[in-house]
Amino acid sequence: MLLLLFILLTIFLYNQLNEDSRFEKFTQNFFHEELCSNPIHLHYTLADASAYNIDESTITLPIYTANQVLDEAAKIEQTISVLESFHPEKLSGDNQYTYVLLLSYLKASGNCASYLYFDEPLSPSSGVQSELPVLLAEYRLSTVKDIQNYLSILSQIPAYLEGIALYEQEKADYGLFMSDTAADKVIEQCSALMDMTELETGEHFLEVTFENRLAKLIEQQIINESEALAWQSENQRLLSTVVAPAYDKLADELTLLKGSGTNSQGLSHFPDGQEYYENYLHLTTGSYRKVSEMKSMLSEDFGNNYSALLTLLKQYPALQSTLNAENSALTTLSPEEMLTQLQRMIVTDYPAIPFAENETTAYDVKYVDDCLEEYTAPAFYLLAPIDDTSQNTIYINEQDTEEGLSLFTTLAHEGYPGHLYQTVYSRQYLQNSNANPVRNILHYGGYVEGWAMYVELNSYDFAMQMLDETQEETRMLYLAEKLNRQIQLCLYSLLDIVIHYEGASYERVRDILSTVGCTNEQTVHGIYDYIVEEPGNYLKYYLGYLEIKALKNQAETAWGASYTLCDFHRFLLNNGPADFRTLSRLIR
Repeated sequence: MLLLLFILLTIFLYNQLNEDSRFEKFTQNFFHEELCSNPIHLHYTLADASAYNIDESTITLPIYTANQVLDEAAKIEQTISVLESFHPEKLSGDNQYTYVLLLSYLKASGNCASYLYFDEPLSPSSGVQSELPVLLAEYRLSTVKDIQNYLSILSQIPAYLEGIALYEQEKADYGLFMSDTAADKVIEQCSALMDMTELETGEHFLEVTFENRLAKLIEQQIINESEALAWQSENQRLLSTVVAPAYDKLADELTLLKGSGTNSQGLSHFPDGQEYYENYLHLTTGSYRKVSEMKSMLSEDFGNNYSALLTLLKQYPALQSTLNAENSALTTLSPEEMLTQLQRMIVTDYPAIPFAENETTAYDVKYVDDCLEEYTAPAFYLLAPIDDTSQNTIYINEQDTEEGLSLFTTLAHEGYPGHLYQTVYSRQYLQNSNANPVRNILHYGGYVEGWAMYVELNSYDFAMQMLDETQEETRMLYLAEKLNRQIQLCLYSLLDIVIHYEGASYERVRDILSTVGCTNEQTVHGIYDYIVEEPGNYLKYYLGYLEIKALKNQAETAWGASYTLCDFHRFLLNNGPADFRTLSRLIR
């Protein structure tokens, strides 16, 4: 009998270990393929690619070929098929969780990919044409090899953009090309971003930032001045004779395609657009609710905050004239002092970063170069590589970021306890708990931006805590600013659904905005055009925030007396990034 039990146990352990081994090999290959699909993303993701047996110099920009969208959709389906061949019940607990996350992620990606040509790589607000130069300007140069790889990427840009132009031609053939308004914006950006006058005078931001990075290598004695001059000359040559003409050619291709766009409104005005939008929201927000339920959540939140703001303004009428005005209570603090203050204030309700040698994580606060201010967000955090969490940089765009409360809440969003804290926590936790590395590359926009939105709104409360008892009016101003911020983002999220799912016209959106006092025609046009061009973007932030609030309520009910806010945050951080359906199923 004992011998039989031993044999059965041996078979069980062998099957489990064998299934784990097969699964880990599969995810390792997936991880490797995803990282090697784009040399720029690889460089931002790994500080030392060689440690993962990857030679960066062999990785090239992805070049789109005719009808490749069909191959990509088929590849996702094939990957799902292979993944479903595993027996999750035979996997270890950690691998089971990775399996659930990966399967959910791939199915959401596959559902979107099945709607051919809806993806738009040249969005006027966040497309390749504007994102690529910014990524190049921030490309990490630590070694001579990095310089060589960077210049190699510049030489590949013509073929890369030609592939995108081919894709846009296929979109046009499919009846899904962008509107003329959007095309004009992209064409203008192509000219502005690669201005030949700036290139010829050496004042272009890709010349200035490259020179600045080389200067640091000179200081570190990695290269000498004559080598730096040679690299700068080659950079200037490639930008002027290779990259700029490639941008001009892309602009010409888009000019020829103008007039083929059949829709200047929301996605629902395309055939199958409504269905695509619903699937796209599942992928980009990580929420699997029906769109009608999403709208109900948003509507309830909007009503509650709007009523609260009206009540507050009735109680403190003077706030009406100071709302959105620059305040001075926090203007004496530098960005570094604000981040230090935030780190001190989160210790009670946010868990310490696991396995960290120091209580604080190293970071740099930098200001966006003047030449880049027009093309970057008010602030942004550069993701730390998964193998080096000491590389953390927060950039502030002085052109778009006011001092005081606005800067404080922005730094909470980008730094502590926002993107920087969440990223370093996640990287450290996954690495030191031997979690499957593939979890580092599954992107859950709703989780990541929802978390940043959640802590940004909490930071208004931190700002109020910093005031003394005599500053009651300022405290109420901060509360009003918080409510106003929520109302605005919630309204834009609702408009996203109204435009893309319900097919609202510009006139209907104008009428909706007029009910909350927004009547400036230029402002209304700007809001409408942005939402048309960036479907789901506001929802990624604000619906993500509401989903985290829903998880918090669920945890309070399920955990009862044992619930603490710190434990809830630890739960989110340990199990994320993830979609909200998966996280909800973990709460017991």
